[in-house]
Amino acid sequence: MPDIVLSSEEATTGELELEDRHALRRVAGLSTELTDITEVEYRQLRLERVVLVGVWTEGTVTDAENSLTELAALAETAGSQVLEGLIQRRSRPDPATYVGRGKVDELGSVVESTGADTVICDGELSPSQLRNLEQRTKVKVIDRTALILDIFAQHAKSKEGKAQVELAQLEYLLPRLRGWGEALSRQSGGSGRGGGAGGGVGLRGPGETKLETDRRRIRMRISRLRREIKGMRTVRHTMRASRARNLVPAVAIAGYTNAGKSSLLNRLTGAGVLVEDALFATLDPTTRRAETGDGRVYTLADTVGFVRHLPHQIVEAFRSTLEEVADADLVVHVVDGADPDPEGQVRAVREVLAEVGADKLPELLVVNKIDAADEETLLRLKRAWPEAVFVSARRSTGIDGLRATIEARLPRPAVEVRATVPYDRGDLIARVHRRGEVLGTEHTGAGTEIHVRVDEALAAELAPYAHAG
Repeated sequence: MPDIVLSSEEATTGELELEDRHALRRVAGLSTELTDITEVEYRQLRLERVVLVGVWTEGTVTDAENSLTELAALAETAGSQVLEGLIQRRSRPDPATYVGRGKVDELGSVVESTGADTVICDGELSPSQLRNLEQRTKVKVIDRTALILDIFAQHAKSKEGKAQVELAQLEYLLPRLRGWGEALSRQSGGSGRGGGAGGGVGLRGPGETKLETDRRRIRMRISRLRREIKGMRTVRHTMRASRARNLVPAVAIAGYTNAGKSSLLNRLTGAGVLVEDALFATLDPTTRRAETGDGRVYTLADTVGFVRHLPHQIVEAFRSTLEEVADADLVVHVVDGADPDPEGQVRAVREVLAEVGADKLPELLVVNKIDAADEETLLRLKRAWPEAVFVSARRSTGIDGLRATIEARLPRPAVEVRATVPYDRGDLIARVHRRGEVLGTEHTGAGTEIHVRVDEALAAELAPYAHAG
């Protein structure tokens, strides 16, 4: 599989060269095809054989390849063999066929030559795009959203988790019943060449019986699931209210999927939570009790992992779970330092946090997996995030320092301060906004006049600028 050769200076959408627009580029290194028959026998399941395809509309070629590499990891998590990865450079996806119409035949040839039975597109497709691609390629076509929903369906364990996933899948499938009709009527999974039980990747969860019902019955099921989840939310609110009445500070561990959140929770509390090297291994939130060095009690909650372009159906369905984060006193935001694009991970997580109203909470960035990251990346991240804590949960590196930092950031009896901070101390104002409660601000000739409640450490920093009396 040839590598893509294109310099980063050339790789911008402002320069959509003709040859780039007319080419499907192979992304190297994505194939996970099994060669050892004993490994196939050991797994005892015939994996679906998939071809990935993406449309590169912005950013560099590296961004496009990283996105497709992540899609490959998602496909593997769902139980697929990735045979080929293709990207096409376009100003926007084709409204009828996602990739350019002339490229669909080329995609079909790749599907036929590799023996694939499924095409996975790196984006959310409309019903007509799905239908047109299936008709042209003669195999099952799913999109990124359906793939993520499928992984959630496999990993949900609790009653609440299963209900949330089913709700998200039904809301996604409802407008696509007609567009998906042909693929969903085939139990073999798209091409007749094989596939998993229950329709295979992207089609697990609610199952065919629900898709054979009419829209009215599906809407009734959606209404019932919403009522059930609302009842579960009430129970969760009651538990959080009890902790709040007892003045127990809450810390939520959030972050990108597979960034190591569960491993950190285990290191910090000895919780014994399942740790698995897989995307979305944790769907059901786990809350554990912890104590500070001086004996103060607080809770640590592990939460569902996020991913770029997390389907809005998932965000809505898991809103009650994600509210664990929104009600926290501190968000420990875990980043995979060994990922090709840690900054992109942080942006994606913060987007989801904003959707559930958790973007205004105090945040502690924790860069994990430093044992697997190269020195150049770590130096870049330390410059970008000077207040971040760098750890390795696998090797317990930096865990004591992280525990101490979390304890220092927990709410203490608030100190109320009125101060006028000079304009050249914007860093101090930023820290006040991140860690304190701002009751009022006013810009004056002498600086920013603030009325805040802060912890003792910040109050000490503000002391030189505090108003007398």
